[in-house]
Amino acid sequence: MKFTSYLSLLAAGTLALASCGKKGAPTATNPGKASSTTGIAYNTDEGMTVSNFKKIPTGPGLVFIEGGRTVLGSSEEDVTNNHDNIERTVTIASFYMDEAEVANIHWLEYLHFLRKDSSEEKYKAALPDTTVWARDLSFNDPYVTYYLRYPGFRYFPVVGVNWLQADSYCAWRTAKVNENMGKSGGSSKKGGLFSKKNKKGDTGASAEGTTANAGALANGKGGPSIENGNTLPNYRLPTEAEWEYAAQALVGTQEVGNENQEEKRIYPWDGRSTRNAYGKGQGQFLANFKRGRGDYAGIAGSLNDGAMITEYVYAYPPNDYGLYNMAGNVNEWVQDVYRPLSFQDVEDLNPFRRNGVGDDAGKYDKKGYQSLIDDHVRVYKGGSWRDVAYYLSPGTRRFMAEDSATATIGFRCAMINAGSNK
Repeated sequence: MKFTSYLSLLAAGTLALASCGKKGAPTATNPGKASSTTGIAYNTDEGMTVSNFKKIPTGPGLVFIEGGRTVLGSSEEDVTNNHDNIERTVTIASFYMDEAEVANIHWLEYLHFLRKDSSEEKYKAALPDTTVWARDLSFNDPYVTYYLRYPGFRYFPVVGVNWLQADSYCAWRTAKVNENMGKSGGSSKKGGLFSKKNKKGDTGASAEGTTANAGALANGKGGPSIENGNTLPNYRLPTEAEWEYAAQALVGTQEVGNENQEEKRIYPWDGRSTRNAYGKGQGQFLANFKRGRGDYAGIAGSLNDGAMITEYVYAYPPNDYGLYNMAGNVNEWVQDVYRPLSFQDVEDLNPFRRNGVGDDAGKYDKKGYQSLIDDHVRVYKGGSWRDVAYYLSPGTRRFMAEDSATATIGFRCAMINAGSNK
């Protein structure tokens, strides 16, 4: 018993020593006044410029997703018989993700700035296809006219947006957010994006790695630079692995100090039911989906999910990462090109399927109409208001051409966790 206690104390002491870094050692936010390898002083005529750096705030709309090990893949019976997402263990690095789907009001803001700052051609290219609501044998005509622009639908998810349009939105959002941060966060001490401009219009701080008296030569005219560390990384579509990991939200089932993942989730919440088992919302549906043929919302006076089509992007309880509608409402585009064998081809750290890497598109007979797969089909996840409960499971996956759009697919953005190995 004493020996066991001794080993426990020894292990605890070793862990404590391992977790303690050298006291006073340089860090990213406090690199010191001189190089720890050459002794040459920073920010002098001879030395390199080292910008003041403080971790910038989380980008608008994003929540932090702590990464870790998980088992990705379908946990339910493969009723579609695709066998394209077999369970496997992977590790996902921490990242950020939009807490809710990109809504109509956000897309209208995008269109506003495109019309203001860009060409008419780019503005027209960004218009969602509102005719996705039109059906020959269904009276959805009001949605064609009103869904995108009527104020009542402001915070409903934007639909009719193809993968290419969603990807372009992410690039625009990155530029606009950083531009706005530069205007609102001016501080001559920070340099880079946040620095005040001198009389000539150049920023006062040079990029890291240049000489201190080089001014703003890093990008010709000053302004934001990666080296200054004062710009947000790119907004982008999440990878399929990131999306599935965030939807699982198994952080909510994990006990502190226990490395075993003892529970699995079929949906982004606990249990095998699509109804809330707890509290005031007990018995209410946890997602917006189609319960069965012809049953989109239930019976008047006792509606089940309360939505015939899409719903408010903050409707229904969030998962344990604080993400809303990771099941139902609309499917969501992810970055990956679709391949049925991605689960066995991609790596086990931050898996991602790129264009033209392995499993050549020529193997799939699209020209002969024996396949729909090529390098221009993208994965979408999550299930929608028009899908049955099977598609609410994070492990299910489908694909569609990147230039196609429907009334059931939207998206949300993600961002890397820059400056961290976690």
